[in-house]
Amino acid sequence: MRISRSPLAIAAFLFAVPGLLISSGADVQATLAYTTPVMLFVAAAVALFTRASRYSLTVLLVLVHVVAFCLIDLLGDMHSTGPEPGYWCMVVSSWLLAWFTVQTLASLRPTAPDLQRLINLALPFIFGAWLLILWEIIVRGFGVPTILLPPPSMIGPRIDGSVPTLWADFQQTYLKAAIAGYAIGCGSGFLAAIIVDRVPFLRKGLLPIGNLMAALPVVGIAPIMVMWFGSNWESKAAVVVIMTFFPMLVNTVAGLAASGAMERDLMQTYGSSYGQTLLKLRLPAAMPFIFNALKINSTLALIGAIVAEFFGSPIVGMGFRISAEVGRMNVDMVWAEIFVAALAGSLSYGLITLIERAVTFWHPSYRT
Repeated sequence: MRISRSPLAIAAFLFAVPGLLISSGADVQATLAYTTPVMLFVAAAVALFTRASRYSLTVLLVLVHVVAFCLIDLLGDMHSTGPEPGYWCMVVSSWLLAWFTVQTLASLRPTAPDLQRLINLALPFIFGAWLLILWEIIVRGFGVPTILLPPPSMIGPRIDGSVPTLWADFQQTYLKAAIAGYAIGCGSGFLAAIIVDRVPFLRKGLLPIGNLMAALPVVGIAPIMVMWFGSNWESKAAVVVIMTFFPMLVNTVAGLAASGAMERDLMQTYGSSYGQTLLKLRLPAAMPFIFNALKINSTLALIGAIVAEFFGSPIVGMGFRISAEVGRMNVDMVWAEIFVAALAGSLSYGLITLIERAVTFWHPSYRT
């Protein structure tokens, strides 16, 4: 028998033992009050006394998540006093086991590329799932008022029942304002960087102006854009343009200067024009910088569009909905909008990352 030296596995086992012995505060007639600590103890024993392998990790992963959902279900069977120390020992033990599982999965180096890709995809999902699990347990276990922080079990039904409203807000804010402003802001920043690179003295004139634009507060320029372009999505797109212009400008200028002096001298020796050097040497070298700006702007664009909608908008849009529902104390709808915005921003960032990997496959960071 092999005993793991991982502090996480040892601590998880030590916290699982009190779960068997100390009351959790649940109704003694509830079946889960007996089966949950037993399953947790078995999971902790698997982590502590077995060698890490695909099979043991699979068993551990299943047991830990079954225990987690049992712990959530047990909250409905608690006495009026709420969860007792035994319950919180089980929560800590299950969290440590999940941490141990993720850490062990991340350290695996399987020879099969498909399995490695599966692990890489599973890790963020497991991490995100446990954020939601702990959120649910802590909010309900400590009796946090829903007006301050609703649990995921309250936000989920709200999302399911408000799909038409959420979709209309998503179209107005993301598909119209954020995407249009993102394309114009990144495109104009890229073209301005080419001009700055071509005309060096503009570095002392255009870059400070770009820096000034980046320092403008959104809450200050949003009302002005509404006055100029109206209360529809065009004014929000204008705010996004201002927010995304400077990161693209600065990163592209830095990227164009990243090519080596020897490579540039070689291109000049071959009689290459500025355009040929730009297309064949400097732009490829600048691609990591350009994609870095695109990734930063993918989240800035959505944030800018949402904040801009607080300052005059039609009766649709994520920012408008958040502002209106906060006034009505419908906090679950506010969190539903936040979830949609976070999901859209994460998917945008991930899509650009995939495109970057395909375009800059030659970069050392992607070599295996």
